[in-house]
Amino acid sequence: MKRILSLIGLSLLICFAVNAQQNSKIVGSVTDAKNNAIAGVTVHILNSNLNTVTNAKGQFELTNPPAGKLSLKFNAIGFGAVIINANTSETIGVVLAETNQRLDEVTVSAQKTEENIQNIPTAITAFSATKVNDYRILNTRDLSSIVPNLYSSNPGDGRNVTSIRGIGTTSYDPAVATYIDGVNQFGLDTYIASLFDVERIEVLRGPQGTLYGRNAMGGVINIITKQPSNYTTGFAGVDFGNFGQQRYSAGIRTALIKDKLFFGAAGLFNKADGFYTNEFNNSKFDKLHGYLGNYYLKFLASSKFALTLNVKHNENRNNGTFPLAGSVNDALSNPFVLNQNATTEMVDNLFNTSLSANYTGESINFSSQTAYQSNYRYYKQPIDGDFSPIDGVAIINNYGKDWNKVQVYTQEFKLSSPAASNSKLKWVTGLYGFYQKNPVKQGTYFGADAELVGAPFPFFTSLNTNTGKSYGIAAYGQLTYALTQQLSATAGLRYDYEHKKQNSLGELLMDGMDPVITQNDTAAKASFKAFSPKLSLAYAITEQNNVYAGYSRGYRAGGLTQLGSDPSVLPLVSYKPEYSNNFEIGSKNTFLNDKLSVNFSAFYIKLTDAQIPVLVLPDAVTITRNAGKLTSKGVELELSAKPVKGLSIDYNLGYTDAKYTSLQLPQNGATVNLDGNRQLYTPELTSMFAPQYSYELNKNSKLNLVARGEWIFTGNQFYDLANQIEQKGYNLFNAKFGVTNKRFDLFVWGRNLGDKTYIDYAYDFGAAHLGNPRTYGVSLTGRF
Repeated sequence: MKRILSLIGLSLLICFAVNAQQNSKIVGSVTDAKNNAIAGVTVHILNSNLNTVTNAKGQFELTNPPAGKLSLKFNAIGFGAVIINANTSETIGVVLAETNQRLDEVTVSAQKTEENIQNIPTAITAFSATKVNDYRILNTRDLSSIVPNLYSSNPGDGRNVTSIRGIGTTSYDPAVATYIDGVNQFGLDTYIASLFDVERIEVLRGPQGTLYGRNAMGGVINIITKQPSNYTTGFAGVDFGNFGQQRYSAGIRTALIKDKLFFGAAGLFNKADGFYTNEFNNSKFDKLHGYLGNYYLKFLASSKFALTLNVKHNENRNNGTFPLAGSVNDALSNPFVLNQNATTEMVDNLFNTSLSANYTGESINFSSQTAYQSNYRYYKQPIDGDFSPIDGVAIINNYGKDWNKVQVYTQEFKLSSPAASNSKLKWVTGLYGFYQKNPVKQGTYFGADAELVGAPFPFFTSLNTNTGKSYGIAAYGQLTYALTQQLSATAGLRYDYEHKKQNSLGELLMDGMDPVITQNDTAAKASFKAFSPKLSLAYAITEQNNVYAGYSRGYRAGGLTQLGSDPSVLPLVSYKPEYSNNFEIGSKNTFLNDKLSVNFSAFYIKLTDAQIPVLVLPDAVTITRNAGKLTSKGVELELSAKPVKGLSIDYNLGYTDAKYTSLQLPQNGATVNLDGNRQLYTPELTSMFAPQYSYELNKNSKLNLVARGEWIFTGNQFYDLANQIEQKGYNLFNAKFGVTNKRFDLFVWGRNLGDKTYIDYAYDFGAAHLGNPRTYGVSLTGRF
């Protein structure tokens, strides 16, 4: 870490040394279609630290911008966002159309530089802050099926397991990487799933290994929260719903010193009584509450250099984690009713912080981001491991703060082409490194009814200690060159190296006896490396119609298996990385003066050395092996339209055919051939249709009456590799109705209005977790 901090300090000194003040500026005004000034419009120069807000006369000024041709984005509540090009020292006039008359021009940072989404040659779905609110996306799990070919579910403990295009998470190393404000949420243990105060969400479908590295085989979910500026803004919101749902949120963003020091803070408290009833003691089983905080401090030393400190924390408490029925039949025949003899409170404390330095120069942009993440998760009392009323198995992991606390340190340096550039070449390159500590101590207790679950005798604990450490480093680069005015080519390459070490110790504990060693303290090491190339061609038929074709390689790191209570399963066995070759073609189009967009993509994925998980019971340790080859192919369609004033329509369709061309798994001393079976957690079809109509009640106050409906279809899917546990396709219907203007929103809402009972997640041994039943409530949000 000392070396990392030294490098950061040297980088900052270089940035200050080369920073020269200028006297140039960009000035202008923003009006609506009737030439009325618009105040409070955010004006941002893409790929720079510069932004401002228009005053009461709609005027703005950007001082000391980079010299040359720049891209400026204009965004305001109630108006469609636009991106225009301007030169340094230019005076410009911008006219914004109301949001109910045209589609937004969406900017994303999917390729680690800010660009118009329609110009990027890969499949991306983006949700602006407005759309996040429209869809009521409160958790990354809510993206399921509203993004083509994306499925996300809850195994029962609040973590999300996500798959895209048939590439799914099968271990604690995800297949879909999640980034929040540029920080890789390293694994299932350390990422924050709850969402609020979000600026936008970007979902990149398909392997993104070149720029994002490990565990981005299926794609990337990139979340950007709102940041402070000179203009003081804030919000406060309350939500109430059935099942005791309550949600309170508030935040403020302001300038402590104009143009120099900015501060932002937002907080969220939520609670719910839970959906499940435990017959064992006739009580609610999954009552929960949690706190989430997000804090910014940004120092703008000059128009070129900025430092940003970001701190996030999330404390979750759940009385009755893992609300699982013993089988799919039990879950569906007697929904939301359990019979477990043990209920405990899960304590889940997450902490993320990062320090970013950004320099935007005349010839180069530079950034550095240092981040730390931790998650301390434990159960105050043992939890039920057999999901039944018998005293069979319980899981214990409350062994103090030295155990079951995952810690990750990451560092990334990035260089890119400048914001102002007339060159045909755009490029980005960088270095990335991480260090992870994962000390796990978990006991499996066998009670009075131990023999019913296959144990040789009762009243003992199998205690397993797995201490893992790993580190890795990567170098990457990507460049895009305009071969002609219409044709551009992109090429990229990344090299990853990762080293893992793990110690395992097994003990047998019985009352009145010294511990019996069942597995001597043993260590193992493994190293993995990979090249991840990318190639694509993009052709602009017109300024608003593009076609592209590309190839990319996906990579998921290998690892070492943990020690479990089953002595027949050897620990510390290494498994290889998983690789995929992805081919994609697509087209992105905007028609009818920005009133209609139609995006299409088709993909073919060939995956080798598939990492196949086998859940070892009763201690729920996952043993991973390379045992298969998978082929996934499909198509995706996204359509957004605003055909008439006030009416917006969003529709998407995703089809995935993901099958194992080779899959041989051991079972009861024999090998079972599962060739041709479908991939788990992969719906064959996803579809979403969302019409929304806004009617203006009062012109002066901009008060609008809004009605919205959503139809979401999730197709047939399997939860086990043997394809014995299946959920048939099902429909969900959501709706909201209310009033909104620039200052407040008031809505009544309902989700799963048909009260469909369906399996959200199931384990291969049969235990199942249901999707949420019908929920409804009211929400009020105020803004200033």
